[in-house]
Amino acid sequence: MRVLLVGSGGREHALAWKLAQSPAVDDLHAAPGSPGIAALSECHPIRAEDAESLLGLSHSLDVDLVVVGPEAPLVAGVADVLRHAGIAVFGPSAVAARIEGSKSFAKELMTAAGVPTAAQLPLARPPCVVKADGLAAGKGVFVCRTEEEVARALTTVGPLGGVIVEELLEGVELSLFAICDGGHALPLAPAQDYKRAFDGDEGPNTGGMGSFAPVPGLGEAEVEELVTTIHQPILAELERRDASFVGLLYAGLMLTDEGPCVLEFNCRFGDPETQSVLPVLDGDLGEALAAAADGELAGVTLATNGSAAVTVVLTAERYPAEGDRGSTITGVEEAELEGALVFHAGTAVHGDRLVTNGGRILGVTGCGETTSRARELAYRAADRIAFAGMRRREDIALAAADGRTFALRP
Repeated sequence: MRVLLVGSGGREHALAWKLAQSPAVDDLHAAPGSPGIAALSECHPIRAEDAESLLGLSHSLDVDLVVVGPEAPLVAGVADVLRHAGIAVFGPSAVAARIEGSKSFAKELMTAAGVPTAAQLPLARPPCVVKADGLAAGKGVFVCRTEEEVARALTTVGPLGGVIVEELLEGVELSLFAICDGGHALPLAPAQDYKRAFDGDEGPNTGGMGSFAPVPGLGEAEVEELVTTIHQPILAELERRDASFVGLLYAGLMLTDEGPCVLEFNCRFGDPETQSVLPVLDGDLGEALAAAADGELAGVTLATNGSAAVTVVLTAERYPAEGDRGSTITGVEEAELEGALVFHAGTAVHGDRLVTNGGRILGVTGCGETTSRARELAYRAADRIAFAGMRRREDIALAAADGRTFALRP
């Protein structure tokens, strides 16, 4: 099977890494790709949002499957253009992708499907959560506990478009991915993401500073319960609206005292959770994605391999406010020699130098028999890498490594 992977971030590098291992995939291409992805596939200089050029490339390569990584091209309808031309695509239509592209649409969908979620509030008064209604690259959510925080959030979110105000839920956050073919949902290992910029969950929201998978205490029974009560009703409601969801349905959940509630839905693999989820996956990801694109996911299984993975994200000094471009990166090969996986999130090559090219620069993933061992490897390998102003959180997976377990309910 010849596969074209669309995107250039850490999520796409992790997907390329896993697809390159697939017995079903014998030829892997990427557009536009990255220095990390280039080591695994042939890269083509086409932007992820350029649907017509991607269509031309797909025809010229005679691809069997296109996997669209980022949310922006999905919301813009890239998958529709390809599908209408008869090309198999793993990624939802623009109508179905509204579940991420419009938070107001997602809230209305959850209400219709009977999926538990945070209550929407008529006014922004603390405590509350202020969200941008549209895409904001993971940076459009503000937890507000004071009037000053509300004012800052409204000032920031206002220029982005619509504003959604929700009740502030307390509990443990969880990410659960499910590969979907419109009717069936195949869950992957649950993960936990660290969105705040600084240790102790302080600072502004980011696209993600690290993650780990699986989540201790949440086994097959708990995951199946979540899929039955969260993912399946959404798939049924979208199908009822003639907007079947084919792709990766990502539920961002809060495990509250009253039970799991949905914070948000995304229409693609999460970043950096993908960098932790895929290394613990046992099975042929390429086969599963192709089956979903063909509407034939029933009977496909993907188990976990019994290991744990911890991902530490290395960012620019002022991320998420600013990125960094052109600073020399050293130590990647040394980190890999430690046994870690290093996924390129925002890098470029200038001459013979690997340099920074974004806000989140690299994701360093350690794998081990336990979360503690995986965490130790991730940080030991991350110590090998350096670039000007490099920053990271020091508490990724710390509680889980210390033996904490999680539950759907208290």
